[in-house]
Amino acid sequence: MRWLKGVLLALVIMAIAIGGGWLWWQHKLDSPIALQSPAVYEVRSGMGARQIIDELHDQGIIDERWPYQLLGIIDPARLRALRAGEFEILPDMNAHALLGKLSSNDVVRHRLTIPEGRTFTQMRQILNQAEPLVHDTRDMSDEEIMAALGQKGEFPEGWFFPDTYQWHKGTTDLELLRRAHDRMTGTLDEIWAERQPDLPIDSPYEALILASLIEKETGAPAERTRIAGVFVRRLEKGMRLQTDPTVIYGLGQAYNGSLTRADLTRSTRWNTYVIHGLPPTPIAMPGRASLEAAVDPAEGNELYFVSKGNGEHQFSATLEEHNAAVRRYILNR
Repeated sequence: MRWLKGVLLALVIMAIAIGGGWLWWQHKLDSPIALQSPAVYEVRSGMGARQIIDELHDQGIIDERWPYQLLGIIDPARLRALRAGEFEILPDMNAHALLGKLSSNDVVRHRLTIPEGRTFTQMRQILNQAEPLVHDTRDMSDEEIMAALGQKGEFPEGWFFPDTYQWHKGTTDLELLRRAHDRMTGTLDEIWAERQPDLPIDSPYEALILASLIEKETGAPAERTRIAGVFVRRLEKGMRLQTDPTVIYGLGQAYNGSLTRADLTRSTRWNTYVIHGLPPTPIAMPGRASLEAAVDPAEGNELYFVSKGNGEHQFSATLEEHNAAVRRYILNR
């Protein structure tokens, strides 16, 4: 009997110890982690559960390893579910919330803005400076990039929609370019289907070219349709468009920040003081508002405009009015 009582007592003590240990373990899992302020933790591809637990401890995100190590023994599937990626960790998380975050698709999203009116060269510069973006295209030519996008032989200018794009670590610059290209082609097709009848442009690509001119000339958003109206009426009358941004684009690296009379007469493929009609390609990436203006220009009789120097323009219907506006806003200034 004494032996039996001893065994029973030992079992009771063991049960109490196990139960107490279980409750303490659960308490540790339910308690807030050691983090004092939000932090980003990256699970790198190929990392094992033990390495992740060690790093979480070493970086001060958790204060003890053993609750997670024990969980890996009792419920190994919880730790096998951890995913690669960057994750935002918050101080009020407990172990369950932390492991749930590291097992989810809720990764940190980076943002990259491509402003309206930028050229493809400028877009590439923005992409090259973005971190931690994977730079697959850094050593590729424009032609190689377009071929990689399935657009072999296509001139890249204008074909990428300017916007703010979200992406996660591991995304490549080629993926962002593909998204921007798809956005532009989809938006252009949608807007072209809603165009005014009898416009002097014959294709979505010509609408894209016209929209790029509008984008580069517009400082005041409300003027987009008026500028579009001027360009459309000049095309209908066979007048040269005579827009300075096409001269600048044609000069390329030779442009030093100011235009001369010689620049206006220099023959390039894009100089609309020299060529008739639209230039052969876009000169920048237009936004949606400029695309819409290109196919829905304002009515009127204005054929000229000149910058007032404040982002707005003075519009004129006759050459005499325009010359007076040039004297007022350009020559006198």
